[in-house]
Amino acid sequence: MATTTLPLLLLVIVSSFQNAVVSGVGINYGTLGNNLPSPKRVAQLLQATLIDKVKIYDTNPEILQAFSNTGIDLIVAVENSHVSNISTDVAAADEWFATRVLPFIPATSITAIAVGNEYLTTTTAATKSDKDPQVDPTALVQAMQNLHAVLIARGLERKIKVTTPHSMAVLASSFPPSSSTFATNLVPTMTSIAAFLADTGAPFMVNAYPYFAYRDNPDMVNLQYALLGNSTSNGVRDPKGYTYTNMLDAQIDAVRAAIDALGLGHRTVEIMVSESGWPSKGDTGDIAATPENAKTYNTRLIERAQSNKGTPMKPNDKVEVFVFALFNENKKEGGATERNFGIFNGDGSKVYEVDLSCKFCSNDGNGNGGGFGFGEKVSGVIRGPSVWCVAKPHADEKVLQAVLDFCCGGGGVDCREIYENGDCFEPQKLLAHASYAMNAYYQMHGRNYWNCDFKGTGLVTFSDPTYGRCRYPQQ
Repeated sequence: MATTTLPLLLLVIVSSFQNAVVSGVGINYGTLGNNLPSPKRVAQLLQATLIDKVKIYDTNPEILQAFSNTGIDLIVAVENSHVSNISTDVAAADEWFATRVLPFIPATSITAIAVGNEYLTTTTAATKSDKDPQVDPTALVQAMQNLHAVLIARGLERKIKVTTPHSMAVLASSFPPSSSTFATNLVPTMTSIAAFLADTGAPFMVNAYPYFAYRDNPDMVNLQYALLGNSTSNGVRDPKGYTYTNMLDAQIDAVRAAIDALGLGHRTVEIMVSESGWPSKGDTGDIAATPENAKTYNTRLIERAQSNKGTPMKPNDKVEVFVFALFNENKKEGGATERNFGIFNGDGSKVYEVDLSCKFCSNDGNGNGGGFGFGEKVSGVIRGPSVWCVAKPHADEKVLQAVLDFCCGGGGVDCREIYENGDCFEPQKLLAHASYAMNAYYQMHGRNYWNCDFKGTGLVTFSDPTYGRCRYPQQ
């Protein structure tokens, strides 16, 4: 069993769980389809995966309600068409927030508000005038500032960040990465946005798609380089000495260099990949959009998201990644490519096999953890009022050890089942033992969502984690 003796050093960790880093994978959940599972079903089943962050494109109340008390963080959005109104004054921003977000917190963990989506590079968002189809960049900045002022007034600015996702089109050029700059006409706006993000601790969101670069230039771009192949033989060398073994890293560093060129001084801005994916089907003549390529790219993207790796320019700076997308969306505008970025079909079946399993988050009733599929019948899984608490799959191990020691010590949990010869001793892994102890503590204390927080390392699940002879208690 994982040791239950707590070295003096870990006593510090017990009192500072909030500093623990929990890594996971994010995914984009679009709803432009007429055949998608209900938000409640989506929320329940995502808890059985390694997905712990979800980004949506509005503030759909059904989705926000469905994700309450799930342990999954949400990023909500201000639609492009609403940016102009929110930019008018703080009162308008407060009305939007009070109506669309406030009723759902804190039960639903909302960690960020994305103001618009690729707002600066769209021609359909901000104005209704036929004479001027261009967006107003100042409206975007003002809307972000107004929403942040609302959060400050309500004491929520540390919990909820305000940012905006950009396409790679905001760059004048992206190669070589170290020489990248923003488009000249956007420099004043990007300077204001980057300064705002640096001052508020919010991430710079970029939607980065190596797929489009390869599709548009198949003779110039190596396919494995675009597919995150990490092959040094296909690597690209930057004039400043950085070597890129995949295009996504090069795109991230191009954005990083463009931000640095704005001259923010010692202030820094974290970069988040708010969208990245590969379609399984495309328009006529698109030979790159295949299920095989989509499986390869998204499998490697998920592995990259879990790795805590940085980029050649900043190897120690973790980059959060949100996979695009959860579902194929049959009502999305555009060609076949736009409608086929999903890992799942609208009916819940998998488009291709990608491992999203999270052992000890759920099981199939026969002791086999990690089974997942919206179209699958999961036998033996108790739904409805039954609920359990388990450890997040990528929680820091030192923190989990401290949680285990607390639960089995001062927390009052009977941990004999996870000792040697106990029914839950196997597998002899810290994640499994911590999950058992955390659930027992959670059940003892009334199943309130805060009793499964453990400083960010626990999550609530509707799927019974019981396996083999190991029974997870419930009320």
